[in-house]
Amino acid sequence: MNVRELALDTLLAIEQKGAYSHLQLNNAIQKGRLDGRDAALLTEIVYGTIQRRDTLDYYLTPFLRKARRLEQWVRVLLRLTLYQMVYLDRVPDHAAIFEAVEIAKRRGHRGIASLVNGVLRTIGREGLPSLDAINDSAKRLAVATSHPEWLVRRWIEQYGPEETARMCETNLRPPQSTARVNRMRATVEEALERLGSEGVKAVRGLLAPEAIRAENGNFAHTEAFHSGWLTIQDESSMLVARALDPAAGERVLDCCAAPGGKTTHIAERMDGRGEVVAVDIHEHKVKLIEQQAQRLGLDNIRTLALDSRRLGERFAPESFDRILVDAPCTGFGVIRRKPEIKYTKGNDDVAALVEIQQAILRAAAPLLKKGGTLVYSTCTIEREENEEAIARFLADHPDFSLDDRLVERLPDAVRPYVQKGMLQLLPHYFDSDGFFIARLRKKG
Repeated sequence: MNVRELALDTLLAIEQKGAYSHLQLNNAIQKGRLDGRDAALLTEIVYGTIQRRDTLDYYLTPFLRKARRLEQWVRVLLRLTLYQMVYLDRVPDHAAIFEAVEIAKRRGHRGIASLVNGVLRTIGREGLPSLDAINDSAKRLAVATSHPEWLVRRWIEQYGPEETARMCETNLRPPQSTARVNRMRATVEEALERLGSEGVKAVRGLLAPEAIRAENGNFAHTEAFHSGWLTIQDESSMLVARALDPAAGERVLDCCAAPGGKTTHIAERMDGRGEVVAVDIHEHKVKLIEQQAQRLGLDNIRTLALDSRRLGERFAPESFDRILVDAPCTGFGVIRRKPEIKYTKGNDDVAALVEIQQAILRAAAPLLKKGGTLVYSTCTIEREENEEAIARFLADHPDFSLDDRLVERLPDAVRPYVQKGMLQLLPHYFDSDGFFIARLRKKG
């Protein structure tokens, strides 16, 4: 199977079976035994087609009016081919069209191949329909950046049209490849030097002092990664352990901890002393935390498979010095990494997740010692899941208050975005994931 046929199968698995884009893509690269160049092209086509899905459908619609109901694989084939024609300069249109027609012949019949050929060549001759024909500005932005209209309108209400446009445009760009240096094994300078010797060019990050960014190469394919010098993690996520500010010898609870990026960062900042109890509802995800800890050489992490809404069944009141609730959320801050989520979530998901977040906070609160610190974080930009969730929790728990000392725990670059013990990063601020952090203190 060639790259474009692999792309078609990958996109169909994501769309029809609900497969995760990054996992399905990795499977396709292994299945196709692709070299670096073909793997990069496959990745570009798959992620690009998902990111631009609604825009591509808008462009295709006028050319499909005479076509009868299309099978889904034909529509996806047209999308991925049009993506190459519009957005990939290095792929000649005639080559992309030829490949699409050949795939259509193998999977369908001559009539489908003729349809695919006719639609794509007509677009090549006549050009794309203009987005200016959409009079409503919110709808036009939604189509132009391929975001659901309900979500764009929701963000405009929360952040205004200009910030929303910047977020939507940023979500179309590939995410930065960043990693955290394990300070128990190496300095940032040592890690950069070792990576350079392995053919990966990396530089210091923008936010966290322990962060590095890859300019070329793949961190995961290096001996530096496999020997525990690095953890692949977004820079905004690295700020969570800094906000929690654990000390060596303390007992820390990490709720909803898998796959373990924040857990291991907490353990590293404790110099491997004390105890980090990492809880996750899924047994197979708990194993991921254990694998991370072993790779990084951390033996102060204890794992437990448990629904974090039932923490009180396993732990005594006031038994932890610090607690992290990295809550399940809509994930709208990481759309660049998981582009399919913008099409699969709706208003009902936001409401349902808010209730789960509150239940976890209610379960965690009694376990914190008086005077202890609780950090709540999400990888979303939804105020209902973030600032409003904290306000609701505080209204029900007068023994907690926002901790203004959060600003002192974070790097200078993000301090202007901290307000009253809370930090909201939007994706376009630092070209990072969108992330929310609140630091709370238990009175006493």
